[in-house]
Amino acid sequence: MGIHGLMSYVGENKHFFCELRLKNTKLIIDGSNLYHHLYFDSGLDIQHGGDYDSFTDRVHKFFETLTVCNIKPYVLLDGGCDVTDKKFETLKQRAKDKINMVCTITHRGNGKILPLLTREVFKQTLTKLHVPFVQCFSEADRELVSLANYWCCPVLTLDSDFCIFDLKAGYCPFTYFQWKNICTCKETSECYVSAQCFFNDKFCSYFSNMSKALLPLFAVLNGNDYINLPSLETFFSKVRFPVGPCSRSNRRHMRIQGLLNWLSCFADPEEAIENVLKYLKKQDQTEVRELLCSSMEEYKQSDVNLKDFFLGDTHRPDIPKYLFGILPEWMLCSLAKGQLPAFFIDALVLRRTFLLVQVENPQLPSCHVVSLPVRKVIYQLLICSSQNFPSACCAEEASQYCYVTEFDRLNKSLKKSKVEFTGQSFISAEGNFSLETMPEVPFYICSIKLWNNEEHGLFNGRFKTQNEDHSCLLLKPEPAADADVMKLYNELVNIKNKKQQNKQLDLGLAHIFCQWQCCLQMGFYLNQLLWTPLPEPDLTRIYSGPLIHNVYQKLKSSSFLQDLLSTTPKVEMLFQNMRTAVISALPADFFSKHKTRSRKHKREQHKPTVTGATSKLETYLDCDVSNRFTGLQVDDQT
Repeated sequence: MGIHGLMSYVGENKHFFCELRLKNTKLIIDGSNLYHHLYFDSGLDIQHGGDYDSFTDRVHKFFETLTVCNIKPYVLLDGGCDVTDKKFETLKQRAKDKINMVCTITHRGNGKILPLLTREVFKQTLTKLHVPFVQCFSEADRELVSLANYWCCPVLTLDSDFCIFDLKAGYCPFTYFQWKNICTCKETSECYVSAQCFFNDKFCSYFSNMSKALLPLFAVLNGNDYINLPSLETFFSKVRFPVGPCSRSNRRHMRIQGLLNWLSCFADPEEAIENVLKYLKKQDQTEVRELLCSSMEEYKQSDVNLKDFFLGDTHRPDIPKYLFGILPEWMLCSLAKGQLPAFFIDALVLRRTFLLVQVENPQLPSCHVVSLPVRKVIYQLLICSSQNFPSACCAEEASQYCYVTEFDRLNKSLKKSKVEFTGQSFISAEGNFSLETMPEVPFYICSIKLWNNEEHGLFNGRFKTQNEDHSCLLLKPEPAADADVMKLYNELVNIKNKKQQNKQLDLGLAHIFCQWQCCLQMGFYLNQLLWTPLPEPDLTRIYSGPLIHNVYQKLKSSSFLQDLLSTTPKVEMLFQNMRTAVISALPADFFSKHKTRSRKHKREQHKPTVTGATSKLETYLDCDVSNRFTGLQVDDQT
């Protein structure tokens, strides 16, 4: 959620805050807000598809700081979208805004779009660090408040809605949480984090001791992610607010202050609502009253019991009523523990998903197109095996249930499409099975290699690679590693950190690796849905966009790879052995086929572009087999 302009308003008024020295305490953390803040605040890569190893290091440092100060973190992650769909229009607008932002990032590098796998990397890192966390079934705000009030400790987030919630120990915005600079108490030598903590008691006292019960009404009147009624503008155009003393504020801040001053004249929300309705047309009053009251409910404390879940007294938190009868018990537990993605909740409950926008070539089909076959399998397994699927009805009746609506990028706009699939149940050797028995079913798919699947035309006329997932891996060697290995690693780190001379983003290369990440993401989800029959890859170190793009630029020099390997004889020998093994496994006509197709593609480049999910137009490397490094280079093409 979020209240328009409120965070910047309270930031200009420090008397709403108290200074805290956080140590020896529990801290309830908004996990979704945290990984956004840590990624963007650290200046990590935005253009090249992510810098997951650097992000992982930043997460490590954050939680190490908390440990030094004896702060015990409890992380809550958002789950699925709001089931009432009150936020649907907001979600669509945000997706549209991100599509527009892609164009800005590709040209100027400015903007904020989170790399695709950031959330999964964050969860894996929390697990490795043994930081307790829970993935809620919907937005985590009310659960954050409930747990913080039970333990009487502050909430760490950067969400203006927490200025409205009644928090006993206050709300610490990330902006004023100085975790990078640990302080030490002179008296006790204990370490602490200096922070500013917002208390709505101080906030309300500034406005003539306004009742805290009026704050939710202020939030929905001012406008948040759940409400945006045009009829309320009639109220704002007619009422005369007692602005009072006002700093050099912008128009939004003046409106906030005027509304708060006006509300402070009323004893309770009921009286204030009736005074709002006076300014509206009679035919609008009933609708507005109901919407205001229902929206204010979002600021009530949740009754979900997370304390027992974190203390290990229960295997999962309480679940919302709308999930009863839809999800089996094993899935509920896995969702709460973050072992399954929140993506599944939206697909099952809302039959709708928003595919995350990435920094890719907006002139080409969305990178998510390549992973559509895997998503179809996921949707079919989820929905056709769910407890509320009408398995007994005829095929014609069942077909109306066999789809999920997806929102994805189409060029520079947001596209809504229906993904249909068969309504027939999956069959095992023992017969039909549901999600209840799925963990017992053998996993017969060894690997998914959509990224280099010729049939789907994944590379849009760029290039094809035989590399596995770990081709993008940059792992720091063990301390006792061979000198050659350390030398190569350090050289790669230097390449990664070096700024490119050509600052223009290579859109073709960026698009390719976005496709690869989409395939990896959905393969990762499918593996989780099938109870992880295959070991999960370590996403925290699996891809470094700056390294990949910098190495690609250097590969344009025919001597680069030779020079790099010649200084590390053992690594060069390993490379030669791997090259020999790969070439020996390829058909004899492999390179000649690719050369022919490359020439064919160059002739067809000027023909009308084929659109759709499975473009047949592909290009392959025009390889000179006598040059062992030619196959690592890529033709320039945007």
